[in-house]
Amino acid sequence: MTPSPRQPSRRELIQLALAGSLGAAWPAHAQAAYPSKPITWIVPYSPGGGTDFVARAVSIEVGKRVGQSVVVDNRPGAATIVGAQLAARAPADGYTVFHADNGSLVFNPALYAKLPYKVADFAPIGLMARFPLLLVSNPTTGYATAQAVIAAAKADPQKVQFASPGAGGPHHLAMELIKSRAGFEAAHIPYKGAAPAVQDVLAGRIAVMMLDTAAALPHLKGGKLKALAVASAKRLPQFPEVPTFQELGVPGVEVYAWQGLVVPAATPEAVRQKLSSELQQAMAAPAVHKALTEFGLEPIPSDAAGMARYIESETKLWHALIRERGIKLES
Repeated sequence: MTPSPRQPSRRELIQLALAGSLGAAWPAHAQAAYPSKPITWIVPYSPGGGTDFVARAVSIEVGKRVGQSVVVDNRPGAATIVGAQLAARAPADGYTVFHADNGSLVFNPALYAKLPYKVADFAPIGLMARFPLLLVSNPTTGYATAQAVIAAAKADPQKVQFASPGAGGPHHLAMELIKSRAGFEAAHIPYKGAAPAVQDVLAGRIAVMMLDTAAALPHLKGGKLKALAVASAKRLPQFPEVPTFQELGVPGVEVYAWQGLVVPAATPEAVRQKLSSELQQAMAAPAVHKALTEFGLEPIPSDAAGMARYIESETKLWHALIRERGIKLES
């Protein structure tokens, strides 16, 4: 007869339970503190542009704070879709972050019938900065005020053309908003990037365009372009003489090209909180603030919740406008 196996004593059960709990806890304690390796910062634009400037200015400071290299990885193409798709499919471990803007998170979902990513694929980390936009003209074209542009377009919608760095971007949609609020039409001439668009305005081939402060600043200082109005809630410190659209009788025109940081949605909460905290502290660094403001940006640091609210309000505005104007693009 086989003897019955001896039942463990209460003391032995307690020892086994303690050993089990310690064993289960060990891997968590053994894991290296985040981050333990370099972080990849995906930028959906080419090197040398405004977004790339923000990414490099901020990522260097973040890297100093976390004690790891932060590698900027430029993945331009298809109105930020290339970079957004890559980031959305990256491992959700905190080692890939995406430099998002209103194009990738707000405009694209309304403009394109099909996208290889969803806004829900990302979790917000925080806002960084935004580019104010101005209506500018070539002084030789005869448009000395925004009112003159609007009056000319109302008199003959075919007479006024406006350039943009590309269809569906903040510069294009800002003008669509102005047209809607002021009640006029004008022909949109999209270019492949800001440089060729600005060049044609400088040459007088196109009369006006919406331009961000960073791109406009050298041409305005040199007298080659004239600022007619700012698409901000109040006048800009750099251009105190330039009125807002609100002052000119065109209400509801507040448009920026804004920048924020997101990660794949499944990234652990603790990692997201760490990144958000470090991002906000990096944005508070005097050197970062100075670099951004001198470049023509408005720093707008926020936590993840603040960025989520901002995206929600922007989505409500722009999706309604895109539907109203009937704007659709193909990827």
